[in-house]
Amino acid sequence: MSYKIFFHPQAVQELHRLEGSVKRLVLKQIAKLSRSPLLGEELGNRNGFNLTGYRKMYVDKKRVRIVYRVRHETVEVFIIAIGKRGDMEVYGDAARRV
Repeated sequence: MSYKIFFHPQAVQELHRLEGSVKRLVLKQIAKLSRSPLLGEELGNRNGFNLTGYRKMYVDKKRVRIVYRVRHETVEVFIIAIGKRGDMEVYGDAARRV
């Protein structure tokens, strides 16, 4: 069974801003999520960001994160943020979009 991928509108913008080679790596990881959505690690309530129920997947030697939620009941993966971990920015962006 394949999960349908949905993006938060700002995650789409983040994807488009990535450089070509990194964007290709991100798209490969997203393709993996459609087949195996539980590949990423679970996030929780850390560093002041409550992302319980969300997961993260690493890209580009852990320089970029994809933050997403799996919705089993509707067979979909909802990507809410794509970005660098620097200063926990990607997690802050994700927490504001939840």
